[in-house]
Amino acid sequence: MSLIAHLTELRNRIGKSLLALLIAAGVCFWWYEHGLGDFIRAPYCGLDPDLRYGDSDTGCGLLITDVFGGVFIRLKVSLLAGAVIAAPVWLYQLWAFITPGLKRKEKRYGISFVAASTLLFALGAVLAYISLSAGLKLLLSLAGDGVVVALTAQDYIGFVLSLLVAFGVSFEVPLFAVALNAVGVLSYEVLSKSRRWIFFLTIVFAAFVTPTQDPFTMLLMAGPMIVLFELAIQIARVVDRRRARRAAAEGFHDLDDDEASPLDATPSTLDTGPSALDDEPVAGPAAPPTR
Repeated sequence: MSLIAHLTELRNRIGKSLLALLIAAGVCFWWYEHGLGDFIRAPYCGLDPDLRYGDSDTGCGLLITDVFGGVFIRLKVSLLAGAVIAAPVWLYQLWAFITPGLKRKEKRYGISFVAASTLLFALGAVLAYISLSAGLKLLLSLAGDGVVVALTAQDYIGFVLSLLVAFGVSFEVPLFAVALNAVGVLSYEVLSKSRRWIFFLTIVFAAFVTPTQDPFTMLLMAGPMIVLFELAIQIARVVDRRRARRAAAEGFHDLDDDEASPLDATPSTLDTGPSALDDEPVAGPAAPPTR
């Protein structure tokens, strides 16, 4: 394909992805008043009445301090939820654009990588939502007695969305170690020797990424990440062992980088049959003898 054809196909793929995103966002915009908003407010409304605004009669509530606050909140939630719902469509469009340039083995790796990354992101988001109530209870209780906690809708929903995205993205970090090992950039030996540093940097990473900055949420993120990193290290060990067995079978693993491989330099026999004679050039008339 020419460059213009590639750009045309890319434009069409992006257009289809945006159309699916807009349709899914429109559905989520309607769904906001029919369960989606209650789903997001559930961790906050499940707290004790002393830790939130509202009582058992009036229910829990979030404050809006400007005219367009409600519209922007609903749009933000609808776009994010729509991106999740429309993920099969735009992921397929992305895959359909890049797959013609991949080999069969690369396609298999790509499908596995996309499936694993989607599963890990969903696992991180679910864990963040489950831990949200405990984190809010711990943080809001630190205000002490005599203080009424009234959260604005912008702050609370922004906090919830950032926590879900932070957990989802952080759970995909160990997957990159597996991908680098699969392409031969990062070996099991390097990962094994750096295990302590990896675990330490994981805790530091969780301390900076978590928006709550409390020890409970930090450990809740760092613990599963450490387990996933250990799983990635063990996967790298299996991959390196298989790669070493294939190299030993080829017989070239003991050669230096500057040493030529032991190729068979014996010349092959020529085919002298009738088919080979047909390919020979036909001799022209003999030149006259010279004096």
